[in-house]
Amino acid sequence: MSAPMLQFIKMNGLGNDFVILDARQRPLRIGSDEAARLADRQRGIGCDQVIVMEPSAEADVAIRIRNHDGMEVDACGNATRCVAWLMAKESGKQNPVVETNAGMLGALVRPDDLVTVDMGPPRFEWDKIPLSEPFQDTRYIELQIGPIDNPVLHSPSVANIGNPHCIFWVPDVNAHDLGAFGPILENHPLFPERANISIAHVTSRETLSLRTWERGAGLTKACATAACAAVACAARKELTDRRVTVTLPGGQLLVEWADYDHLLITGPIELENTGALDPVSFGLVAA
Repeated sequence: MSAPMLQFIKMNGLGNDFVILDARQRPLRIGSDEAARLADRQRGIGCDQVIVMEPSAEADVAIRIRNHDGMEVDACGNATRCVAWLMAKESGKQNPVVETNAGMLGALVRPDDLVTVDMGPPRFEWDKIPLSEPFQDTRYIELQIGPIDNPVLHSPSVANIGNPHCIFWVPDVNAHDLGAFGPILENHPLFPERANISIAHVTSRETLSLRTWERGAGLTKACATAACAAVACAARKELTDRRVTVTLPGGQLLVEWADYDHLLITGPIELENTGALDPVSFGLVAA
């Protein structure tokens, strides 16, 4: 007897797109190979990340997140916003809580379908990012692209917002080939868990532009944790205030560093479509 078809939901936050599977009633085994097969845009459903919803004893739902290459990561702000919206539509609660490997993330789903998520506190300690060697001041570290006496990029800020982030400050985010040096820096020995690599341009005290090479996913239209990292690092460097509109290739995300324990992100989500897939063909056998 063939296995029943498995329903999936395709959503995106500012173009950062996800295949969402519900394993709350029907356990699934989704490892790196299975996730990469689902995420493949030619042979699978196609997405930046595969999200699996699971039961939670403390929150409305728990999620597991795997990037396009199958690597599991602890946090994804845009995915959390999408899942929070699903939970609000399912339960009628405006304040769902989503459990991630990075902790319990509270959300607010507004009547206009803008979704706010509390991403928790940023981490700036070198060993919490983590880096492979100590840096006392992570507002800037010794890392550069180009000749040592005339580098193209240098002195990035680093932080952890559920994922390791490295941000270079530039006058024009479109003037650099992030697709060329992003994968090199993602795998730099300085980052033992790899890192998301961003270039940011501060345009005012309340605005900045950002492009990100996301570890395991590549160039992305939007990375919410990168937006959080950029705002937190910019505020630490006194380049911006603590409430900043971040312009990403996929649109705008509002980031508020409300206090030292809360980074709030607010932005739109989109339900693209729903469908069904054959779990056997993707190796998604019951756990």
